[in-house]
Amino acid sequence: MTDTAARTQAEIDESGGKSEDVPEFMSWDSKARRSLTVYLPLSLFVIVLLFPFYWMAITSVKPDYEMYDYKKYNPFWVNSPTLENIKKLLFETDYPQWLFTTMAIATAATFLSVFASVLAAYAIERLRFKGAEHVGLAIYLAYLVPPTILFIPLATIIYEFGLFDNPIALILTYPTTLVPFCTWLLIGYFKSIPYELEECALIDGASRLQILWRITLPLAVPGLISAGIFAFTLSWNEFIYALAFIQSTEKKTVPVAILTELVTGDVYQWGSLMAGSLLGSVPVALIYSFFVEYYVSSMTGAVKE
Repeated sequence: MTDTAARTQAEIDESGGKSEDVPEFMSWDSKARRSLTVYLPLSLFVIVLLFPFYWMAITSVKPDYEMYDYKKYNPFWVNSPTLENIKKLLFETDYPQWLFTTMAIATAATFLSVFASVLAAYAIERLRFKGAEHVGLAIYLAYLVPPTILFIPLATIIYEFGLFDNPIALILTYPTTLVPFCTWLLIGYFKSIPYELEECALIDGASRLQILWRITLPLAVPGLISAGIFAFTLSWNEFIYALAFIQSTEKKTVPVAILTELVTGDVYQWGSLMAGSLLGSVPVALIYSFFVEYYVSSMTGAVKE
């Protein structure tokens, strides 16, 4: 009896104090709890997140008679898919030109904003001048100013410089909202880079620009990518300035053009409009899919201190 009790106690110790039948029940209970607390909410979140893209996709290939006859056709499915809406968008409108213009404006505004933000963030975080923290806070508070408040003074400047109806006007106005946030983001990321590396470079005779170019920026690549993604996304989707400063049809950006050119009076060309919205979201989605790891790591580095 003593040996049997010893073996039983040893088996209980190896199993964590539980009998052989308990783990199976506990495993089933754990799976059910995990399904209710993790997988079910996650599935609902994914459905809600992806449903707008699904709706745009089916609407872009749906004939007009299926869009308006919900009694006969299922609104969540396509019975007779067609490419007429996409054909009309690409070959009967200036959508390729709108896409190219939007890409050029977003890319130029992104590079300009990230360049200015790098210089500002490095000066605030590394040069350690008097009042640097207050300057950084003031720059971030500038991001909270609504674009509608800046609209009138920016419009006056645009007219004075003769840049109305010129894409350059958008390239120069977008950084007013991009630079403050990108600067704040890079300040937080520069904090995670050891200052001792720069001190060693200063002792060796390196200048501040050499340190920034050869030491700080290579270590801050995730932060730069994150700031670039944010700036590119905001520039791509911007609507107010693009609507106010651009008038010619061929110079409009995608968010403005699909709304102003594909809506005639009270007639909405839903198929082409949804196709334009779906195609316009592809570049941003591709950028996020390629650089999502850098984006998450840079955000972590920006807020961990």
